[in-house]
Amino acid sequence: MKATDWSLMFVTDDRITEDLPFLDVLEASLKGGVTVVQLREKSLSTHRFYQRAVAAKQLCDTYRVPLLINDRVDIALAIDAAGIHIGQSDLPVSVSRQLLGEHKIIGWSVSNADQAMEANKLEVDYIGLSPVFATATKTKDLDPPLGIEGLKELKAISNRPIVCIGGINEANAASLIQNGSDGLAVVSAISQAKDPEKAAKKLTEIILHNRTNT
Repeated sequence: MKATDWSLMFVTDDRITEDLPFLDVLEASLKGGVTVVQLREKSLSTHRFYQRAVAAKQLCDTYRVPLLINDRVDIALAIDAAGIHIGQSDLPVSVSRQLLGEHKIIGWSVSNADQAMEANKLEVDYIGLSPVFATATKTKDLDPPLGIEGLKELKAISNRPIVCIGGINEANAASLIQNGSDGLAVVSAISQAKDPEKAAKKLTEIILHNRTNT
């Protein structure tokens, strides 16, 4: 298992289509203390995705924060990213691991107990519990929200670090950390904030405070 701080993952917002605003938000998140970045692009061409990934990796390397690529193993290999995050309908974990090698990070989306138990047997470094709350960021192929009770159930099953995603904000972040989440992944809570750096700092403070008080 790779030694990674899962505390706060910023999942980039592919609704920000222009590169300069996109990179501005990304750098603000890094300044604000995010510990992992996941680059998610669902509509860009492969060439544009690659270009954006190169620029994102340069920023992440500057701040010494690992960059994961969502879904695309080819892009991750092309830019030597820290790893990938894949879902249930993407390449199998075993194939992804064979392609990436043993030293890269692989995160896997999990939405129920059966998937959490399967993840225990796979070469994944963390599981992404999705969605924990209702979210407008991703609307297709989305399972019902797990909520706090779902987190508790899957925490009892899983032997992997858990990163929660889906509808997370300053109001509900503390409850997830208090109930066993190893980290939080957010999109809109940072990307759509008036001050993304300040938003990232606030979430980091909430995570640290509630981790030390659990």
